[in-house]
Amino acid sequence: MVPPFRNEPLTDFTDASTAEKMKAALGTVRAQLGRTYPLVIGSQRIAEGRIGDSVNPADPEQVVGRFVQATAQHAREAVDVSARAFEEWKRRSAEERANALFRTASRLRERKFEFAALMVYEVSKSWREADADVAELIDFLEYYGREALRLAGPQRIVPFPGEDNDLRYIPLGVGVVIPPWNFPSAIMGGMASAAVVSGNTVVLKPASTSPTIAAWFIDLFIEEGDLPPGVINFLPGPGGEIGDVLVDHEKTRFIAFTGSKEVGLRIFERAARVHPGQKWLKRTILEMGGKDAIVVDETADLAAAADGIVAAAFGFQGQKCSACSRAIVVDSVYDQVLAGVAERTRQLVMGDPTDPATFMGAVIDRTAYRKIRDFIDIGKKEGLLVEGGTDHEGAGWFVPPTIIADVKPDSRLAQEEVFGPVLAFIRARDFDHAMEIANGTEYGLTGALYSTKEDRLARAADEFHVGNLYLNRKCTGALVGVQPFGGFNMSGTDSKAGGPDYLLLFTQAKSISRRVDGR
Repeated sequence: MVPPFRNEPLTDFTDASTAEKMKAALGTVRAQLGRTYPLVIGSQRIAEGRIGDSVNPADPEQVVGRFVQATAQHAREAVDVSARAFEEWKRRSAEERANALFRTASRLRERKFEFAALMVYEVSKSWREADADVAELIDFLEYYGREALRLAGPQRIVPFPGEDNDLRYIPLGVGVVIPPWNFPSAIMGGMASAAVVSGNTVVLKPASTSPTIAAWFIDLFIEEGDLPPGVINFLPGPGGEIGDVLVDHEKTRFIAFTGSKEVGLRIFERAARVHPGQKWLKRTILEMGGKDAIVVDETADLAAAADGIVAAAFGFQGQKCSACSRAIVVDSVYDQVLAGVAERTRQLVMGDPTDPATFMGAVIDRTAYRKIRDFIDIGKKEGLLVEGGTDHEGAGWFVPPTIIADVKPDSRLAQEEVFGPVLAFIRARDFDHAMEIANGTEYGLTGALYSTKEDRLARAADEFHVGNLYLNRKCTGALVGVQPFGGFNMSGTDSKAGGPDYLLLFTQAKSISRRVDGR
């Protein structure tokens, strides 16, 4: 009997013995940096070819991992191998597939500090952010295993005299999983494990800036899950060279993607084309970002609102699709909330993420650094610079937390996703105006409202058009099983990861009826 799902507890690093374990893990991982990782296609480990490096954003001279770069031919081979493996894997029982996830989760708990330490180096996550990422992956493994067992059981259908009727959820086939770098453990492993536990096989193309974490997880998943060759294939490489090949392949049945709107729309468009030999319409499972807002009205607990805005805007350098990039505050408390947020922002520690005191590390790479700096320059023209906006001396792609006040609702800074530690403060006349501004972008991922008025909280529940709405709390930090995650409009296909609907996206329903009255 599988016990009920419970979220994985977060680590308390204020405990001295626990902090020592994390420091030891950082040393263990540091000794392994710079290793070369092969492609994994079926039973092959391909160690020869063009090499690409993954580097530490806080110290770009430090190579975290070196990776063989897949070619278009590798991509075609991986899909073919995955298609052959599917014919056997789809026949495995739900119990066997779920147990593969449970065993992997158990082993991951034992290596939790190592995986967190690797993220500190590869994507510049703070200790707390890295620990939460690993905990979320454990949650996904445990939750999706239980969901697979639930879907394999009897489904609720209406009885009919003289017939035995059954509804089954069967796997789709070969899936291409393209995860992001910002949750390189949780989202990567969550999408891959959801596909596998549903009976599908997977070609995983990791993000080019976080392939080491994916390589570690794939090795763990294959070993602990006892996965047959080809059930999951590891294919790092340039998206421009192999991404279209994987999406276009006639044997690809679905694409699960988390990343930018631009890439998501490209996948959506390409997946709609039917290629010679293709016998299905490809399914897309897309999560594409947001322009998330926290709304504060005049009745709110202003200290709590300021705390929530700072945590949601600048946690992991603002590099979350759920991050607060707009603070929309009604006029009568605007100056007070702005002052509170600015004061708290000045207290944030930015620096080397291996230091437990660090709250903010570096942004992911040079491209992101330049994009964010460009948006800060735009913000200086569109509003008033209150905090940040300065250059950071020394190695690493560090961007100080930046606040731009008096931003107009239709300005670029209020409309376009920055994906960095840049917060636009927007003044609203009143609550009605604030709600209008909040819904005034093409996105609809997360949002929050701080208010003590029950009628306004109820209105937000009805009218704030986001997939994840939070009332009197920050707009980041969705828990698996508690707050299924996914957004509306240009934020994606509302995939609701970590919820009871998610595995349905990786399956298709088959209704079976049999007459039992002898005729």
